Amino acid sequence: MQTLFMVCIMSGAGSQLALFLFGCYVVALGVHTEEPRVAQHSEAEHYVAAVYEHQSIFTPSPLALVGRKQALDLMNQNLDIYEQQVMTAAQKGVQIIVFPEDGIHGFNFTRTSVYPFLDFMPSPQLVRWNPCLEPHRFNDTEVLQRLSCMAIKGNMFLVANLGTKQPCHNNDPGCPHDGRYQFNTNVVFSNNGTLVDRYRKHNLYFEAAFDTPLKADHIIFDTPFAGKFGIFTCFDILFFDPAIRLLRDSEVKHVVYPTAWMNQLPLLAAIQIQRAFAIAFGINLLAANIHHPSLGMTGSGIHSPRKSFWHHDMENATGHLIIAQVARNPLGLIGPENATGKMNPSHSKFLEILAGDPYCEKDAQEVHCDGATKWNMNTPPVFHSEMMYDNFTLVPVWGKEGYLRVCANGLCCYLLYQRPTLSKELYALGVFDGLHTVHGTYYVQVCALVKCGGLGFNTCGQEITEATGIFDFHLWGNFSTSYIFPLLLTSGMSLETPDQLGWENDYSFLSKSGLSSGLVTAALYGRLYERD
Repeated sequence: MQTLFMVCIMSGAGSQLALFLFGCYVVALGVHTEEPRVAQHSEAEHYVAAVYEHQSIFTPSPLALVGRKQALDLMNQNLDIYEQQVMTAAQKGVQIIVFPEDGIHGFNFTRTSVYPFLDFMPSPQLVRWNPCLEPHRFNDTEVLQRLSCMAIKGNMFLVANLGTKQPCHNNDPGCPHDGRYQFNTNVVFSNNGTLVDRYRKHNLYFEAAFDTPLKADHIIFDTPFAGKFGIFTCFDILFFDPAIRLLRDSEVKHVVYPTAWMNQLPLLAAIQIQRAFAIAFGINLLAANIHHPSLGMTGSGIHSPRKSFWHHDMENATGHLIIAQVARNPLGLIGPENATGKMNPSHSKFLEILAGDPYCEKDAQEVHCDGATKWNMNTPPVFHSEMMYDNFTLVPVWGKEGYLRVCANGLCCYLLYQRPTLSKELYALGVFDGLHTVHGTYYVQVCALVKCGGLGFNTCGQEITEATGIFDFHLWGNFSTSYIFPLLLTSGMSLETPDQLGWENDYSFLSKSGLSSGLVTAALYGRLYERD
């Protein structure tokens, strides 16, 4: 029988990166856990966090008009489950817990049908309020009251997402026609039940029921156990405001992240982008996703730059609680010691190529070098295939070793690789430099090594989760942005940590050797926010 929670104790900062997979994790085929054990670190160095992936109880008819009582009856069913998870987490010494976006009320509402599900939200900047201890201070705050009382019961900070309403007047030029704002809102409660702050989602994802705040909230809250936390929601992670702007504050080492994310492979599965964000910014990310496998929604985790504890389960329709000990000051992966400091033969060859080694003769797609390494002499064909609804330019990755280049617009991507054994699978190196326009509009530059769905070129870019191909590789590109997210996903929706990551000679690069399972995706996912 599968357990409903897992406890993971993070290893010390000096642990070898290769050991990171031996923590607790969940893959699509089952649940892998460690037994709880006594923490070995002082409270000053670590804190205990939890995220809950919630299988929500939804209204069967989100477009139907219901009363406040009926809405509360449904939301209280979800809140009952939240309370159970808080009490379980409290027994493990959790100091902060994060719940997912839309977990209490659901989604697919209209502006009118969601109204009975909304709580009134006073501004925490203007009003100091403890909903549990002052329940009658404001009307229509029943959900906030329950969340506040949970924080007190569990003696922990609590982060949750709900719908809120705020009256406005005709003299407000942004006031909607019905006289109120409706927001997709995250709330933060302290362990004494006080409403610490609230964040209103800025980058809505086809959410007709909610308004976009006139100005993006940049919310940072302080905790006694870990210092400053930032907060944002779901689709926000792909945009400059508020996510990137928040992290300009160098004291923000932790982010809480409620999300309702639909997985899209090969580049934007939930755990993929969560881990990539943590690595790119050298922070801890506490990500709670909603759990609805039939909608492709799963994938939560407690991610640090060098280690992750995650849950991805497309088979079982049950919620899942992740508990982990988290470093107060995360040790980043990107830095000089992770770039030129490791001079293995593969990295030396990579540096030789960047330096334009005189012993290498370059042509359009391959490089041929004198010495021990014998390169493939045939130039592979360039082809196009749709990946993530974008028209990628690709070359097949053939043979046991090689060096490939593929370019589109101003971006050139390079792959230096060796394969211990060949598998009967097609891999390709792809590039895209342009405006993504489906399910959102944003400019990306991508270099990606992907396993194709079959043996035909037209299958490259399809969604797959299983692979057997093992690679030792360097992947790099001449990106024109510094905002690059490293994606590294292997068979069974497993996360791996890059060996080296950084910049060399104006090229962003990622390297990895010794994969524990077949490669699904290795990519550098760049965002050019100014071109959106």
